[in-house]
Amino acid sequence: MSYRLDAVVGEFDHLRGWAEGVPGALVAPLRQRMGLLPLSTALRGDLPGMLRDLSRRGPVAHVEADFWGGEGDQKAALWRAGVQEWGPVHTSDFSGAREDWPINAALARLGVAWAGPGAPDHRDLFVEVGLGQGRDEEDWRRAALRARDAADYDEWHAREQAEREREQRAAAERALYERLPGIPVPLGGKEIIALLGLPQGRTIAAAIRHLQQLHIDRGPQSREEAEAALRAWAAEQGLTAATARRGDTASPRAHRPASADHCRGQ
Repeated sequence: MSYRLDAVVGEFDHLRGWAEGVPGALVAPLRQRMGLLPLSTALRGDLPGMLRDLSRRGPVAHVEADFWGGEGDQKAALWRAGVQEWGPVHTSDFSGAREDWPINAALARLGVAWAGPGAPDHRDLFVEVGLGQGRDEEDWRRAALRARDAADYDEWHAREQAEREREQRAAAERALYERLPGIPVPLGGKEIIALLGLPQGRTIAAAIRHLQQLHIDRGPQSREEAEAALRAWAAEQGLTAATARRGDTASPRAHRPASADHCRGQ
């Protein structure tokens, strides 16, 4: 698998302010208020002049990486207030400490913060800031286009956070109906339909998932225990054959694990 990077990294809003007046210049958002400006052939025409201009708005790093199948090299330099302050530093030897690798060292000079100890790759700012999210210039241009209508970093970040929360809610909703592999239930779908008088559909899938959760929380259930638990569950959800026939669209409320009720009562 290949990875190619030739870009300028700096504070997102500063890079966006500069790019607004430059044809073809787009800035992709990264984490920690950073942004990435992929360098097209046209933008590389007067790279030192561009870096001088950009760095007068705030410090920027010119970062390059080229990898194929785990082998490659990277280079980085830091510009501040119109001058090259550090680098360029180049390496193809990654056996040393990660914080000394050129791009990580440049990101540290930009003020990117390390993840806390215990986090995955907590000494790798390349990962922490999100430089692994794209693999080439086209990936970064697509990311930049998706963020182009955001007024600033804060607006983009709020929108992304809202989207993540929507995805989490959707995943939690789907989980209510997904059967867990390897967890047995004492009643099958047809038996649950007959017991509760409900039609086949998402509600029956939710009932099976409820029985599986009971198995996890309390251990194996007898048939009689499962039937009683399902009747109580259906009553708690307000489920009747009539409500289920109205499209089977009512979402059962999230199941509270039995262990949570046990702990609450202590």
